[in-house]
Amino acid sequence: MSDIVLRTEDLGISFGGLKAVQGVNLEIKKKQLYGLVGPNGAGKTTVFNLLTGVYQPTTGTFYLNGEELKGKTQEQINRKGIARTFQNIRLFNNMSVIRNVLVGLHNQKEFKCNPFVSLFRLPGHYKTEAKMRERAKEILRIVDLEEERNNLACNLPYGKQRKLEIARALATNPTLLLLDEPAAGMNPHETEDLMRIVRKIRDDFDMTILLIEHDMKFVSGLCDEVTVLNFGTVLAQGTANEALNDPEVIKAYIGE
Repeated sequence: MSDIVLRTEDLGISFGGLKAVQGVNLEIKKKQLYGLVGPNGAGKTTVFNLLTGVYQPTTGTFYLNGEELKGKTQEQINRKGIARTFQNIRLFNNMSVIRNVLVGLHNQKEFKCNPFVSLFRLPGHYKTEAKMRERAKEILRIVDLEEERNNLACNLPYGKQRKLEIARALATNPTLLLLDEPAAGMNPHETEDLMRIVRKIRDDFDMTILLIEHDMKFVSGLCDEVTVLNFGTVLAQGTANEALNDPEVIKAYIGE
């Protein structure tokens, strides 16, 4: 059985006559930490939008564990096993930390409850609810937020809100986790702590992680392999050290 979790073939999209992304070929293996980097406007988030059904590819396709997902909706892709975070944090601010995670758990079969049982608050309802809360606490423990579980999401400091968004994505039980600039706005201490948590998620959940990030120290210290985009096309691929030290990559970032 192949250990390739995500494979893209000539993935691309055009908006009118503009080719926003073209010819992106990725192969990401199980439990790999993989970086997608490039200057602003390189097409990184567009690739995430293609992989999560926000946009439909106009060229190429992509596979999760060998199953083609092109043409599926955002919800279908999430149920198949791809979850993501966003550049701009999208939490339910007026809900508690644990309730933000519980929302993500509702799409899992093991937590489905008969509507009749829930409506009349029969014992099965409380049993399922208790199992969900315990699972939510386990996830919050991974990202060091268990003690914050009853606080409102809006009252968390910025760095912890970032962690909560990751926890909510984990609650959907993905095979592949997409992190869109997870370290954005964090100070060096928070960034170092986030690196530890991302590694822990990879190890504890057997998770495959694809991340977009502008902090090259974060990328080189965390990622096994990297693909560099520029103007929607692949500029370089390889280990973090190889790709980030490629002369064409350096030129793309800092100019001639």
